[in-house]
Amino acid sequence: MVEELLSLLHALLDRHQALCIENHQLLKQLRLLVCERARLLRQVRPPSCPVPYPSRFSGESGRLPEFIVQTMSYMLVNEEHFCNDAMKVAFLISLLSGEAEEWVMPYIESDSYILGDYRAFVDEMKQYFGWGSDDEEEDDDDDNDNEQEDGH
Repeated sequence: MVEELLSLLHALLDRHQALCIENHQLLKQLRLLVCERARLLRQVRPPSCPVPYPSRFSGESGRLPEFIVQTMSYMLVNEEHFCNDAMKVAFLISLLSGEAEEWVMPYIESDSYILGDYRAFVDEMKQYFGWGSDDEEEDDDDDNDNEQEDGH
């Protein structure tokens, strides 16, 4: 019985060591990919855009409204590049860093439906990073006002 446990423990330690090595290699690849992503984003950014390229968002709740406005403005001016929700969400994700980038990783790893639903993605960001209930109520009131103006 003891020999079996020792054998299992040895196998677990071997597996742990192999996973540590693999994890180190994956982290190294991730660093290279992040650098490559930054390089590619600099190339894609149109130089004559009338709306400045949005700032990165690292999770500061006070900056979330500014970040959303910046990204929405940029996507509106460059709508040919953001033809569907998945492209819009991918753009937002490309601008996340720090806590915000850590926050989005489980959604990416589980291939969550919100990666293809811009409104749901932004709502999740608001809920997690805090937007303020007063602002959400104002947004809902604005939506209702727009519906009334449209005759709905």
